[in-house]
Amino acid sequence: MRTLLIIGAGDIARRTLPLLRGHWRVLALVRSAEKAAEWRAQGAVPLLADLDDVSSLRRIAALADAVLYTAPPPESGLHDPRLRKVLSQLAKTPSLPQRFVYISTSGVYGNAAGGWLNESSPLAPQSPRARRRVDAERQLRAFAMLHGCALTILRAPGIYAANRLPLSRFASQTPLIDAAEDSISNHIHADDLARLCAAALRQTRGGIRVYNACDSQPLAVGDWYDRLADTLGYPRLPRLPREQVRAQVSPALWSFLAESRRLSNARLLRELAGCLRYPCVDILLRELRG
Repeated sequence: MRTLLIIGAGDIARRTLPLLRGHWRVLALVRSAEKAAEWRAQGAVPLLADLDDVSSLRRIAALADAVLYTAPPPESGLHDPRLRKVLSQLAKTPSLPQRFVYISTSGVYGNAAGGWLNESSPLAPQSPRARRRVDAERQLRAFAMLHGCALTILRAPGIYAANRLPLSRFASQTPLIDAAEDSISNHIHADDLARLCAAALRQTRGGIRVYNACDSQPLAVGDWYDRLADTLGYPRLPRLPREQVRAQVSPALWSFLAESRRLSNARLLRELAGCLRYPCVDILLRELRG
């Protein structure tokens, strides 16, 4: 049985794990004994390591046939030194993983003023967070081309699930942008993203492939929050002109609200067919209504 190394043992990796059992021997990089016990109980072999401590990463070389990388970059800077450390350690042996799957972000495209984007659209990151992801993608592309590894990049937008809803916005009553000026957002259910990870690992094609890992219904940001409020019985959030919202929210939140784009998932539907059980957010909302 082939061996898979998971780097980034968070929610999406945990959702992917049941889809991998029976197909892969799974190793999971974790930072604590508590996390190690959790992953061991789920059938994975935990490896204690810290992505910010290069000495702890020495043991990952020559262990795996494939890597699922879901770990985020650091919270500051324009580069991803964590990924750089990992790739450096993996390259120290001739026995390299032959397949990488990496979860990136749709933020690498920047603001398209509501226009449609596919995987060939130019990258124009506008936030430091998105620039770090572009750096990570470039590192992985260079590694894959140098070593002949297959690479799949999944550019994910807003991830949601029944236990991953932005409910704090309703508690804070943070205003939304007026409908006439609103931004267009894209979404992916966490379970669908996990299915996409598993499907990408099953692929036999080589080379580098990028997918917009999103559902089939781009949606105005305010529409998403209105539907969520109506479903859960919350009052709808207030709406203000765009510049007034910008003046009232943090720069980090504005970086999400300001960018507007519609992502095409045609390539995903064609090449990773059958992964989207939630092609629009309304399916989850119906489930929540019972």
